[in-house]
Amino acid sequence: MKTNPENLDYRDTYKLMVSAIVPRPITLVSTIGEDGVFNLAPFSAFMSACLKPTIVCFSLVPRRDGQKKDTLRNIEFSKDFVINVVNEPLAEAMNQTSFSYPSYVDEFKEVGLTPIKSEIVKAPRLDESPINMECKLLQILEFGKSPNNSHLIFGEVVLIHIKDELYLNGEIQMSKLKAIGRLGGDSYCRTADMFDMRRPDNV
Repeated sequence: MKTNPENLDYRDTYKLMVSAIVPRPITLVSTIGEDGVFNLAPFSAFMSACLKPTIVCFSLVPRRDGQKKDTLRNIEFSKDFVINVVNEPLAEAMNQTSFSYPSYVDEFKEVGLTPIKSEIVKAPRLDESPINMECKLLQILEFGKSPNNSHLIFGEVVLIHIKDELYLNGEIQMSKLKAIGRLGGDSYCRTADMFDMRRPDNV
């Protein structure tokens, strides 16, 4: 089977790409709006972009009506956000935050999660998350044409919070982190089934 993405409509391209690029790490991005309302939304198009300086990025698309999502509008206002790693205990709440709530709704309260004050940025951290990354906005790139456009948001990580029980000898303990990943459709995966491979000595 071969296909040129140019010949597919938006939804078919989406289904193909999210099923081919797997597994994807999931972040709950927390932001604050101009009205002071907290927002919490899940994104699986998320990755590390640079180590020094420490930069992360994630991609988001508009609402189905073509309007900007609250996450994007909030970041444009506050110029910051927090990346909150999602693990197994957070899975159900994470899924609930994907609902399209009105802008005046605080998603933390709606799904029973706890916002806590960040040390550097204005956006709140998610207390239940095992790892939080406070980020200052660096750049927003836009690709495509509305309503099928997307925004790629880059932020510099200015402070990382890791639960004490996860960190040992300078490393995060993967078996304790229990992160989850996004697959295609409604499918997710656990990171409990792991194996190790030593890299070649000359790498």
